[in-house]
Amino acid sequence: MGFLDTLLGRTRPVPPDLDRLFGLPSAAVTLEAAAGFTATGVGSVCFSSVEGAEFSRIQDEVRELLAADEQRTGPPVGSERDAFGYSWLVSHRDADDLPALVGDLHAVNSALEESGFGPQLLCSLVGFRDPEGRRLGLVYLYKRGTFYPFAPVAADRRDNALELQVRGVLTDDLRIEPDLSRWFALWGAPGL
Repeated sequence: MGFLDTLLGRTRPVPPDLDRLFGLPSAAVTLEAAAGFTATGVGSVCFSSVEGAEFSRIQDEVRELLAADEQRTGPPVGSERDAFGYSWLVSHRDADDLPALVGDLHAVNSALEESGFGPQLLCSLVGFRDPEGRRLGLVYLYKRGTFYPFAPVAADRRDNALELQVRGVLTDDLRIEPDLSRWFALWGAPGL
């Protein structure tokens, strides 16, 4: 950082730390004990749409890598595009195998980052449900290195009270995003 940046109050962005994803399994235990939410076995990685042969090659390599896991019961990784034009790589695992799902998400993020597509990475999401059928996603913001809860109720409504409750529950387990304006709504996100 230069003198002018310091004088104007500019700060450097926090570098992404993908290893924070590995905190999700212990956070899931806390979340289940405190709020009754359990993992659904579906997680996804969101990125700005990228075209080209190089990106297609990286996607194929990630699929092959994850398909080589002999413990996998479902499809390795699927691709989806949401209504807003963002691309998602979606992984399915047994609901009780959250560590493997987190490993998948880490592998996808790492492969994209190492291939020079880090600037296109936006977030990763792991889905949860409670016995009442309420949905919850724990979202990792790639560029901020933080998590936040997203609880959709309908196509355009979210349960803010539940999100704040989950923030309080997981404060000791995950680095929660302090700026609530960055708790983006992920309508129609795969995994929810």
